[in-house]
This record gives sequence, structure tokens and C-alpha cells, in this order.
Amino acid sequence: MKALAIPRKRLVSIIGGSAGNLVEWYDWFAYAAFAIYFAPVFFPKADPTAQLLNSAAIFAVGFVMRPIGAWVMGRFADTRGRKAGLSLSVALMFSGSMLIAVAPTYATAGLLGPATLLIARMLQGLSLGGEYGASATYLSEMAPREHRGFWASFQYMTLCGGQLCAIFVAVVLQGFLTEAELTAWGWRIPFVIGALLALGVYLLRRNLAETPSFENQAVDRPVSTAKLLWTEHRRESILVGMLSAGGGLAAYTYTSYMQKFLYNTVGFDKATATYIIAAALLWFTAMQPVFGALADRFGRKPMLLLFGIGGAIAAVPTFMTLETVTSPVVAALLIMIPLTLQSGYSANNALVKAELFPAHIRGLGVALPYAIGNAMFAGTLEIVALGLKDAGVERVFYFYVAFVIAMAGVATLLLPETRERSLIVED
Repeated sequence: MKALAIPRKRLVSIIGGSAGNLVEWYDWFAYAAFAIYFAPVFFPKADPTAQLLNSAAIFAVGFVMRPIGAWVMGRFADTRGRKAGLSLSVALMFSGSMLIAVAPTYATAGLLGPATLLIARMLQGLSLGGEYGASATYLSEMAPREHRGFWASFQYMTLCGGQLCAIFVAVVLQGFLTEAELTAWGWRIPFVIGALLALGVYLLRRNLAETPSFENQAVDRPVSTAKLLWTEHRRESILVGMLSAGGGLAAYTYTSYMQKFLYNTVGFDKATATYIIAAALLWFTAMQPVFGALADRFGRKPMLLLFGIGGAIAAVPTFMTLETVTSPVVAALLIMIPLTLQSGYSANNALVKAELFPAHIRGLGVALPYAIGNAMFAGTLEIVALGLKDAGVERVFYFYVAFVIAMAGVATLLLPETRERSLIVED
């Protein structure tokens, strides 16, 4: 414990930033967790795959908005401060979640229902586009140098925690409500919870300390712009985008889309599929500080390569084996294999990206390439997967996942070892 000692002010800031990150990602993932229930309400078609495709399209729109949010709020965090960026992002998330909670259905308002859902998801996309860069930068700058991997891993640990909370709420509601009740009105409950939590986090974040990296910058520092990012940090931006594409696609494949795969392809009922994902996410969450500590000892690149190479190799066999699984326990254990490999990326990716950029453009440098990579591959994941299934060639998707993860492995090989060459200069 002494080895992980940290000044109280920084510890409080890390806890505060992490708690807000958890709530943001809970709100984001609640959409994915409850789409199987509200899809028929907004898109009343008989075919479940068609309904999921429509909700997946709006899910993808949220991803399209994330680069815009990353650009706007990345610059905001670089000019006004990390704390200001964190407060703005959670305020937008509150608005999006509350709007989903009160959205009218197709039966009561026609096209106004799905249109409201679309606008709400756009707000959430703007919010999360800024949240990732602001929180990754904030936690990385607040963490002490010697144990930066361990403390910065809480950024993704709380991301997983947010998804786990969404799944937990789903499990609880499935226990108390019938499927008909969940489809009729129960799906609104998690978004009300999320909006209230976001409001509480907004008040918390207003009182956080600012990072030394931001405060100690020269007054005449360069202005953070996308043009400056591209002209002076082009190579780093491209590699971060490639790394984010593979990492983001894999994360959504094995956590978000996997719930639908277990239900729509493997044949588990909705409740069982939710339990399987909950068990796998518990394991995944616990792995984050472990792999963060390993990165402090052995370096960032070995952990990222574990994902880029191992994850690409494991993708196709995992899906092929799951097709024949009938035991929920076996299914959960199988999913834990790629998620363990994924932890090499997830625990360290935010820190690596923060260490690649100087303080005056760090918020934008972390957020924008990440958001673009995720929008292109993670955001379209469900459309690709469900579209291939609808076309009768679902197994092509398994190889697609392996290819994009391998692309992240290539990017890792071209990155420097940021543990030794970090641009976060203060202890």
C-alpha cells in the first residue's frame, strides 16, 4: 500500500473524476443494455433483427457525434481547463438521458418518438466525445509518475463499472418486472436514474481541483486547434485513431453487442444473456488495475501488444465456439478470454494517448483521434454485425473483428514506449 501512496488532494481528485466517468458511461451503455426492450416501442416491426438494426442505427449516430464533441470539448478543456471540460460533458449527458426517459413512443406520437430518441442520443454522443478526452487527460495528469499506469487505469475501470451498473440495473428490473412491463415502460427507469446521477456528478465536478499540467502552462502557449493537431502531431494522431478503432470495436463487441449475439444467435433468453455479460464484465473490471500495474513495471507497449496480437488470434475461435455453447457458465468463461486480452489495451490506452501529446493540446489530441476511430468502427459495429447476419454470412463478422484488432496491433508496433518518453512532465 505504501508503494501506491498518493497525496490526499490528488487521490480525492482521482476518485471524483472516476466517479463522474462511471456515471457518464452508465448513461451511455444504458441505451445498449435496454435496446432489446425499447426497440419494439420506437420501431414496431415484427422481425427482432430489423428492430435491433433500427436502434443500432441511432446508436451509431451517437458515435458520429462523438468526434464533434471531442473537437469542441477537447479544445474547451485545453483552453478553459480539464475541470471545466468535465463539468460541461456531464451536463450534456444529463440532458440526453432525461430526454430518453421522457421520449414519446411511436404509438403515441408517430415519428416524433424515434426523432426524440435520435436527438437525445446525439446529445449523449457530444457528451461522451468530450468526456473521454477530459477524463483521460485529467486522471493521467493527476496520477503520480511511478504508478501512473495503476491510477490511470481507473479511467477504464470506471468505464467498465458504468457498463456493469447498466447491466446490474437491467438484472434488477428483469427480476421485478415482466418482459411486457419492461417493454411498455420499465425501460425508462434506467435513464431517469442516469439523469439524476449525472446531476449529482455535475455538482461534484464543479469542486474538483485543476491539474498542475494545465495550471503550469505558459500564458503564451499555442492555441489548441484541429489544424495544429494535424500539422504538428499527425503521426501520433493517426496511430491513436488506429489503436482506438481496434480497441473500441473489441470492447463493444465483447460487452455491448455480445448481449445481443447471445440472445439473437446463440439462443439464450434475454435474462440469461444479461447475466452472462454481467459476470464477464465483473472480471473485466477487476482486470483493469492489474494490467495498469503491469504496465508500470513492464511498460505500456507489451500490454498493448498482448491485445493487438492475442486479441486478433482469439476473435474467430471465440465466436465459433460460442455458436455451439448451451451452458451460461461456459459462455461467460469463453468471453472472459478475449476480455482478459482486451485489458492490456483498456487499462493503458488513455494513459498512452495522454503521454503522447504536450499539455497545450493534450485534451484535443486524446479525444479527437479516439472519437474518430470509434465512430468509424465501434459505432458501426452493430450495423455491420446485424447486417451480415441478416444477409446470412454472419461468420464474416468474426474475421472482421480479428482484422480491426490486428490493425491496433500494427499501430502499437509503431508507437514509442511512453513510460520512458512521456510528455506529462510533472510528478
